[in-house]
Amino acid sequence: MNFEIRGIHYEVSDKTREQIEKKFKRLATAEDTLTFLEITVERANGMYTLKSTFAFKWGGDAYIETTNGDLYDAIDQLTEKVKTKIVKEKEKMQEKSI
Repeated sequence: MNFEIRGIHYEVSDKTREQIEKKFKRLATAEDTLTFLEITVERANGMYTLKSTFAFKWGGDAYIETTNGDLYDAIDQLTEKVKTKIVKEKEKMQEKSI
């Protein structure tokens, strides 16, 4: 799986990168279902917007976004939303293959 972190109007520090990687390591079980995962961190007007774009091996794409005044809370929120989306997509694919 390709994993990329980038910033828009925000320089992604090593600490931020480590936090994002730490949170997304919890999704290690999803590595067999994803081919690409990109996290974009954007800062505007004192708010952080985190966007996640990822592609499933079976061809589906997903886009998730969260905004929060605290960067680390936004990382936690995004991680949970991505995890939920992956679980739902896995369930859909299992239902189709039955």
